[in-house]
Amino acid sequence: MNISAVILTKNNQNTLERTLKSVSFAKEKLLIDDSSTDNTLNLAKKYEVRILNRKLNNNFSEQRNFAIKQTRENWVLFIDADEVLSEELIKEIKQISESNFDSYYIKRRDIFWGRVLKYGELRTAYRKGLIRLIKKNSGIWEGHVHERFVTTKVTGRLKRFINHYSHNSIKEFIIDINNYSTIRARELQKKGLKTNIFQILFYPIVKFKMNYIIKHGFLDGVPGFIYSFMMSFHSFLVRAKLYQYTRLKD
Repeated sequence: MNISAVILTKNNQNTLERTLKSVSFAKEKLLIDDSSTDNTLNLAKKYEVRILNRKLNNNFSEQRNFAIKQTRENWVLFIDADEVLSEELIKEIKQISESNFDSYYIKRRDIFWGRVLKYGELRTAYRKGLIRLIKKNSGIWEGHVHERFVTTKVTGRLKRFINHYSHNSIKEFIIDINNYSTIRARELQKKGLKTNIFQILFYPIVKFKMNYIIKHGFLDGVPGFIYSFMMSFHSFLVRAKLYQYTRLKD
């Protein structure tokens, strides 16, 4: 099948080149850039990439849905700028028959501080995967952040992995959590949702117990604890910011 590989970028000069090399087999490489100020675009130009500039406007789904409309091929592969297709996955994609399914789940292997995280927050991505390979007009992306592809069409599942290299430092992790929690809080505000002291206090605690204990995040060692803690902090920030936006009217 002929594939358009789509990458959303903003200042990804440290990871993009590895990503682009892994999608070199795609007939089209389309990069949707949100006003990068580093060397991202210069790196992309080395790999025969078509570049479109478009502001993210705090809505990842709109950016992805826009990208689908711009692609030239009938199949679209979404890969983030800090992800790499494994060689085994590339071979598997090349062997797909177009007539089988309208979209595919691809399993993601999150590599955090040198360790593959298989449990906790990331257990579903590791075991089940995320829909990343889609046929045009088979569905739509929804959610401002942590977006997902929604479809009523028949969906398949690939066996091999995307490798995800994220959050090389606590500083990077906190920056991402701060940005994503703001987007999520604004999204909840637009939906008319509110929060209170009990949710602000107890939801992060429950989430930590869910990821670290019930979903066995402790089996991922120290990185598993750090990841579970940071994602609970994300939950705290979402609700604290939602309170600020709805009650204090900043």
